[in-house]
Amino acid sequence: MAEIKETRSGFVAVVGRPNAGKSTLTNALLGEKISMVSQKANATRKRINIIVMHKNNQLIFIDTPGLHEKEKMLNQFMMKEALKAIGDCDVILFMAPVTDSTEEYEKFLKLTKKPHIVLLSKIDHVSNEKILLKIQEYQKFQDKFLAIIPVSVAKGGIGFESLLDETAKYLPVSPYLYDPEDLTTEMLRDIYKEFIREAIFDNISDEIPYETDVLIDKIEEGKTLEKIRATIIVEKQTQKGIIIGKGGSAIKRIGRDSRLQIENLIGKKVFLDLFVSVKKGWTNDKQSLEDIGYKF
Repeated sequence: MAEIKETRSGFVAVVGRPNAGKSTLTNALLGEKISMVSQKANATRKRINIIVMHKNNQLIFIDTPGLHEKEKMLNQFMMKEALKAIGDCDVILFMAPVTDSTEEYEKFLKLTKKPHIVLLSKIDHVSNEKILLKIQEYQKFQDKFLAIIPVSVAKGGIGFESLLDETAKYLPVSPYLYDPEDLTTEMLRDIYKEFIREAIFDNISDEIPYETDVLIDKIEEGKTLEKIRATIIVEKQTQKGIIIGKGGSAIKRIGRDSRLQIENLIGKKVFLDLFVSVKKGWTNDKQSLEDIGYKF
């Protein structure tokens, strides 16, 4: 009789300050683009589950909005999403860019006493000497964390094997919670929305991306063609003009960039029809936020 191997399965919250590299890491661990990524801070607004199979284990990484403090209701929702992930998970990965001080980590320690691993991220940007100095700096907190692991998404994923092995050790012995073939628990329409939002962040400057969102109005699935109709929501009429651009130039770039990402994900051609709508004050209005999909 074949030996039945023990399996572990559980939830791993990936948390840290805005722009710490959380979404980049979860996409790299999966080997597939699911979470949106932007050079601008606070791009991620909701929790996203990424399912990674490693040896006999199933790790469900929860990509989260950055830990931050702002007054707008949208930002309050984002912070609640991160705190829910911390509360619901089995273990936490705290992303600490190697060039950061320990200040953000000290704030994190006040939020939870849950088991966690510190990931020193972006190590490809500094020398080995500086990495060792940063590890020494964290030693004063050694009774707080389970492990400290230097990682980088560059060069094929430095430290990924150690990260996955160490994290899996702290997950409960359990059958798989999801089909091993699944990449995420997210609906496709939510992934499409995030890709369009990413294209807005990449193509539109200043603060406008922070006051935009996307509603997927309609999806028509075909064997070789996916038709998607979506509405970009802005707060002001002037923002609508900037999103559209002169002669429609900006919205064409947004459409092109997001369409290519969607096509790459689903493996077929996409027809993407984008519209722009003004909804004044939506980022600070609970009902408007819930209409868009941010359920408090």
